[in-house]
Amino acid sequence: MLLIYTTYVSKRLQYSVDTLFKQISGLPFELTTDINLYQQSDADCRINYSDAKINEAELWIQPHSLLFENDIQPQIIECFEWNNLKAFFKTAGDIPFDIFAATFYLISRYEEYLQHTKDEYGRYSHTNSLAFKKDFLHLPLINLWQKELLKLLQQKFPQFPIPNSQFRFLPTYDIDIAYSYLHKPLLNNIGGFCKELFTGKWKQLAERVGVVTGFIKDPFVNYDLLDALHEMYNLHPVYFFLVAEKRKLYDKNISPHNKYMQRLIRWYAKKYLTGIHPSWQSGDDAAILKNEILLFERIINKKITRSRQHYIRMHLPATYRLLIECGITDEYSIGYGSINGFRASVASPFYWYDLEKDEQTNLIIHPFCYMEANSFFEQHYSAQQAAEELQQYHDIVKSVNGELITIFHNHFITEQKEWIEWRNMYIDFLRKNVNVIAGKTG
Repeated sequence: MLLIYTTYVSKRLQYSVDTLFKQISGLPFELTTDINLYQQSDADCRINYSDAKINEAELWIQPHSLLFENDIQPQIIECFEWNNLKAFFKTAGDIPFDIFAATFYLISRYEEYLQHTKDEYGRYSHTNSLAFKKDFLHLPLINLWQKELLKLLQQKFPQFPIPNSQFRFLPTYDIDIAYSYLHKPLLNNIGGFCKELFTGKWKQLAERVGVVTGFIKDPFVNYDLLDALHEMYNLHPVYFFLVAEKRKLYDKNISPHNKYMQRLIRWYAKKYLTGIHPSWQSGDDAAILKNEILLFERIINKKITRSRQHYIRMHLPATYRLLIECGITDEYSIGYGSINGFRASVASPFYWYDLEKDEQTNLIIHPFCYMEANSFFEQHYSAQQAAEELQQYHDIVKSVNGELITIFHNHFITEQKEWIEWRNMYIDFLRKNVNVIAGKTG
């Protein structure tokens, strides 16, 4: 048992310690404000989280003020190096910073509650973030800190058993555009035909005519390939479906009332975990989101508890509060829609902390670090560069026994000339890492 002494157990401290130990590594602990109990305890391991050292048989971490505050205000942050890792909230103690406060600042997304600029889509811009400014966005810094902390604890308390967490890979897919030409309204295909005819896009025109007349396969219909890969490598993915009733702006999927779309959704809901991909329109209208969830539930005849925002359009705390109200228990949007990396600096699921209400919620956040659309559209990578980037994320997450969550879209994994290299990149990634990533996602 890990025993932690502090003079006051705040909600923020309880949350941070629970996340760092129990949630990430399954390590049991107890927090106490009883100094006599702490001094007389025969616990395997002891951490003193107070302003003064108590004795030698402990690891002393001197607190920063953040976890004992209950408001939201700009914090003075100066980064420095600790064991070749960035750290901040410098204090005295056996480690030179308050790891609990720093963890809380990053994982609660504290900085997203402060005044900030938006990107072109009205989202929190990654350029605001400490991780981007201080060049650790590419690292699951909290997992790395935790790994170093556990090493120190084991050195000081050799009898203390450190649990072995396991690396997991969770492939996820956003089905924004289920079909390229099939099952779309006749007017849409006529409009597309005319546009391609008058702009001289002969290849696309021939492809459209071939698909609509049944002579060739719709290029976006590659679900059989994905199924084969999942079966081959014993993978258990999550599919997120866009079910916007109106085609508008960034919502381009076919109608969820279309029988072929419903058939596709039902088939996947029977075989895999599925979730709602709330439309762009729903970000401005709670009633639309609630209607989309109800529609999805009627299609699959079961409760929907998973979600990921279309275009990663989210605002804290409003988006998460609304999702909780709608019955969502697992959310997969923590990551950026403008760059790959670790938005919350962690590669493990964690409970969302509502900073304005200053309380932990029951909403589980599943952070992703890689989306192929970021590599292509935002970072302007070639398929080869994207493959190297994905491999780097795999390797760093594996090194901390975290959970690697990737996002791919069915319309990226096609046999079309412009996408075949990306299709092959994903297949090669699975083939290369099959022995270390295969396994159930739970």
